Amino acid sequence: MKRIKVIFNPVAGRGYSGRVESEICRYLKEAGLDFDLVYSERKGHAIELAEQAVGDGFEIIAAAGGDGTTNEVINGLMAASKRKNKVNYSLALFPTGSGNDFTYNAGVPADFQEVCRLIAKGKTRIVDLGKVSIPGKEPRYFDNQLGIGFDGVVTLEARKFKRVRGMALYLPVVLKTVFLTNKATRVTIEYDDKKLELPIVQVSVANGRREGGGFYMAPGAKLDDGYFDLIIVGEIGKLAMLGIISKFMKGTHTEHKATITKRAKKITITSEDDLIAHFDGEMLCTDGHRIECEIVPQCLRVFGNPD
Repeated sequence: MKRIKVIFNPVAGRGYSGRVESEICRYLKEAGLDFDLVYSERKGHAIELAEQAVGDGFEIIAAAGGDGTTNEVINGLMAASKRKNKVNYSLALFPTGSGNDFTYNAGVPADFQEVCRLIAKGKTRIVDLGKVSIPGKEPRYFDNQLGIGFDGVVTLEARKFKRVRGMALYLPVVLKTVFLTNKATRVTIEYDDKKLELPIVQVSVANGRREGGGFYMAPGAKLDDGYFDLIIVGEIGKLAMLGIISKFMKGTHTEHKATITKRAKKITITSEDDLIAHFDGEMLCTDGHRIECEIVPQCLRVFGNPD
């Protein structure tokens, strides 16, 4: 049986993760899986732990946490794969965070016992990742979505809430953002060999279809098709934005007249205004002016069910 390194974030999901640690360990043992558990102790630590796990010869690396933990582990794996120039490991996921959107998109069961059964059966799929670059910072990878504008502000505001998770966290923050901080930003968007210039309230560069625990920002996105789905919401007023929120939750906002949808492998967003952006629910910048995204096809093996 392949050895498993479990990278565990005990504070994910506003503390929910720590409360289910013993349950996850019990199911791993019941499935006959050989594992070693290590704790992520600070921001960026899971990147180091994942890279070290690959260097130590672990063939399965598991992330037990939320989307932020998963993002860090993936960045560590990508750093290791560049050093080794090959991919000889698989990623397992235990969704214990607030949103758990990548696990949902990748077909990972919410039930921890089912996750262990998936690992025991060796049922994996190969997915794409996004690579994001901004001037002055090292490139980073994202598995799900990068959001600019409204989406970035929501992520920033959500950090102020310490006790709630899931939709109970994101929906009140979304409503607050609509009424207090929603405003349009003029941007230039270059996607592959095409260009758009327009005022926007939201841009989503999507590898996966769902974010924020239940908002289907890119309902047609697939993790393994070699393309981003580019979703642009143009300038609209507060009441119109409020009306579109329920459509985000159903994925029907793409039918709204203010929404533009495209597909591309490379996307660059520039603006003279400050760009507030997140990737996989982690803040990328609050004063960016140029954000470059590139799809990295078929680069990650993950335990999950196909779409």
